[in-house]
Amino acid sequence: MLLTSPISFPNLGITVDPSPVAFTVMGKDIYWYGIIIAGGFLLAVLYMLYRAKTFGITQDDVLDLVLWAVPIGVICARLYYCVFYWDLYRDNPISMLYIWEGGLAIYGGIIGGAITVLVLSRVKRIPTLVMLDDAAMGVIIGQILGRWGNFMNREAHGSVTDSFFKMGLVDAAGKVTYYHPTFLYESVWNLVGFIGLHFYCKKRKFDGEVFLLYVAWYGLGRAWIEGLRTDSLYLFSTGIRVSQLVAAVSFLAAAGIIAWVLLKKKPQREDLFVNRAARTQEAPAENPDEM
Repeated sequence: MLLTSPISFPNLGITVDPSPVAFTVMGKDIYWYGIIIAGGFLLAVLYMLYRAKTFGITQDDVLDLVLWAVPIGVICARLYYCVFYWDLYRDNPISMLYIWEGGLAIYGGIIGGAITVLVLSRVKRIPTLVMLDDAAMGVIIGQILGRWGNFMNREAHGSVTDSFFKMGLVDAAGKVTYYHPTFLYESVWNLVGFIGLHFYCKKRKFDGEVFLLYVAWYGLGRAWIEGLRTDSLYLFSTGIRVSQLVAAVSFLAAAGIIAWVLLKKKPQREDLFVNRAARTQEAPAENPDEM
């Protein structure tokens, strides 16, 4: 696929031809992909800082999480990708370090970030589920914007289609082929999920619910969208798409846990970490003279 060819949405009357390169600095091309990823990261952090108080944590807690989770998440995303595309690196393992050439898997990043949250929450003595709630809101923002980097690069699209939202791409021979714009599907799916979670945060019933809702929502959408893609990672020599399998299992597990907690545990909002912390702060200090 040509990286500088027009992108068309005929049924929407839209045709654009964005360059993957935003600008050049000292002979070095700066790509829109990186700028979009950086922009998504910045907005995610700002929103997490904004939401910190809702979950009962401080902005310093959020910054500590970001400083550790981002590099570890990137490393894990790269390792995840390299494991399932090992044939590309077998003869030159050092190329696994060439992250700028592409090759990051979102699920690897999520796993790395989750491990970081687990360790950091123990160190800071904050419930892990509380930090996961805030982190989930940041991750979904990053996913909303990040997929537009794929759009700029004319990559990560779906299979050939004649659907209403079909996207036309031009190949080297000048032929236009129409594909599912899976980047758009996933971005819009995550946007809807973010809006729902944004308004539900203050109505959540238990710590970890926002995180589980994110996992369930993203898993459900990714299981569908991954089936449309043509660049999926497969489980070694099987015909099973790794991301589709992980997404389906994630959805079922998260939805099951939510249902079990709500039906069996019957949580109350006063048991949320933020509310328990508020009651502790409001409790009158014990008079030393009465001891």
